Amino acid sequence: MWDQLIVFFTQLYDIPFLISTVGYAGLAFIIFAETGLMIGFFLPGDSLLVTAGLFAATGHLDIFLLNVILVPAAIMGDAVGYFFGKKVGPRLYSRPDSRFFKQSHLQKAKAFYDKHGGKTIVLARFVPVVRTFAPIVAGASGMSYKSFATYNVVGGFIWVTGLTSLSFFLGHAIPDLEKNLLWVIGLVIFLSFLPAIYEYWKHRKRETAIP
Repeated sequence: MWDQLIVFFTQLYDIPFLISTVGYAGLAFIIFAETGLMIGFFLPGDSLLVTAGLFAATGHLDIFLLNVILVPAAIMGDAVGYFFGKKVGPRLYSRPDSRFFKQSHLQKAKAFYDKHGGKTIVLARFVPVVRTFAPIVAGASGMSYKSFATYNVVGGFIWVTGLTSLSFFLGHAIPDLEKNLLWVIGLVIFLSFLPAIYEYWKHRKRETAIP
């Protein structure tokens, strides 16, 4: 069993192999599952989007079709997470840890939500683990679906198109892309964290300014 798990995770995080194997439909499911299924927190969302954009730059995928498929998958994933949180509510906070659920992940998302409010749904897209639990926390906290849906659509669109498009254009700009693949992925993921880092910095600055 452990050998099978090792093989599974090795293939899962071999992003070029994964993309060439699962195609558009598989990519859509992974993006949906990372934000819509609580057990999807371990899935490689950011690196998957970045590498998919690089694949599009080399002609292996179509960038327009890629975004048309993955944006709705991301939005639907968050919507499922929201309604799950709305239905389960406070019971989730007393749920014991298991192999696929950790209270620490939920508490991290709650702390993020308490700091940033509705903007969490947008910002959390760029923070691994938090993006899985943020819509659940929003539903459990009683956030109206109308407000959630607005943040969800904006966040899903920016996350998917931002990462795929940035890596797509970098893929065209950088020669010998195959030799610099890990560097490009790391750079794009770092840039994707900047909005969340900026919001955290603003929050800390406000806190220190209060006497």
